[in-house]
Amino acid sequence: MPDRAVRSLEFLEKSASTARVLNLSQIYKDHGHTPAWSEQPLFQTVGLNKTLLIKHRLRRNESDLFRGLRRVATKIVVPIDSQELKAGGRYVFFGQLDFAPTLKEVFGITPDHPDFRTLKLIDQLPSLDPFLLREQLSRAGIDPAPCYFAISEGDMQKMLTFVQHEIEPLVQLSLGETQATADSVARMAARILSNKPGDRMDGLREVLRLSPEQYEEGIFCWKGFLYFKWTLGSMAEALANVMSKVASIQPADPLDSEARNYVARGRVVVRELIKRAMAETRETMKVYDSAYSGLTQNGNPLMFRDFLLDAPRLFARLGEQLGAIQHVISFWKFRFGSKPAPPSVSELIDIFMDFETSLKGRSET
Repeated sequence: MPDRAVRSLEFLEKSASTARVLNLSQIYKDHGHTPAWSEQPLFQTVGLNKTLLIKHRLRRNESDLFRGLRRVATKIVVPIDSQELKAGGRYVFFGQLDFAPTLKEVFGITPDHPDFRTLKLIDQLPSLDPFLLREQLSRAGIDPAPCYFAISEGDMQKMLTFVQHEIEPLVQLSLGETQATADSVARMAARILSNKPGDRMDGLREVLRLSPEQYEEGIFCWKGFLYFKWTLGSMAEALANVMSKVASIQPADPLDSEARNYVARGRVVVRELIKRAMAETRETMKVYDSAYSGLTQNGNPLMFRDFLLDAPRLFARLGEQLGAIQHVISFWKFRFGSKPAPPSVSELIDIFMDFETSLKGRSET
């Protein structure tokens, strides 16, 4: 079916991706001529490798498309015109009723195709944040070219430094304060961030009395929490700027009374929803902080064990919460970056509507 929601994404035509959108169409335009794109594609099917993947918060009228209860689904959008996203597109949700025949008809892939497996792995993620996407695919043995992941070396180093600081108390607990050197902290941080066999820190798994499967899944989600915690701290300034601009931005054309009322309402609602999403994100993060503190400061491994067992559920919740906020920041930065053209009234209303839908809970949408 035609996807009117792509109207609000037409401005991604010249950008890469956000935590909610993986713009494979733009990645193809930027890197399709390179050997890396051809030799290490995300999807083997060329048509699928030129789509847009969107983490879409399901509305009430869309919940009947699925057998089970879902809050977020992965939308696969095929642009009608790859050069003009505003022309719209056709889409299908991964996992919706009878979606497999659609994938076969449009892309020629079946459930036993490698691309189907890759889509399933992506669908399991709460957001399309490039760090999490790369980690998820890497642990499944899938290694696409770096062009699919907008992660700079500088950001990777900042992330590693943050993880080293975060796990220092755990290293001190394991080795003793006198033996916990900078090198030992760096080595453990590398193990935590590694997906290589043999880097699973079996000693910690045995202390926590977890099966290899429970431990592997828990550690992956722990990585996610560490990354989200770093992201939460690093985006504070950008988020404050967005909230300030939402309150003051003016459209290029005059406002009639109806539009004026809606824009005024949108300013208030979007700012309040951002504040609420941040508060909910911090509450979820506190679960991890309490469990980690219990392990490293109180010597109680049971709290951290319980956290790792519950981590997949908490990780999904945190990813949804933070992903919506990241989308707002990323989209605003792209659309209203250096010397932007003022938005039209209809565009500003569309942006506020998109943000409101992204930030609201399922029961409200």
